[in-house]
Amino acid sequence: MSNKHEIEEDLQRAQSRLDDLCRGEAHLESAMQTITIQPEHGDEMQALREECSQLRIILEAMEASED
Repeated sequence: MSNKHEIEEDLQRAQSRLDDLCRGEAHLESAMQTITIQPEHGDEMQALREECSQLRIILEAMEASED
């Protein structure tokens, strides 16, 4: 089992990668001022969202057990 610090680092790494992918896939259409997502990295983004969610759940459980 990883310690809390390692889990926080893993979460930060995964969230940072997900943010990078989201920024890379968002294209601003100048005429309409809307953001269109092109799912070029959809599978990786979904896996990162799931990883972030699982890591947050683990951190919440660790914090709850400290109380």
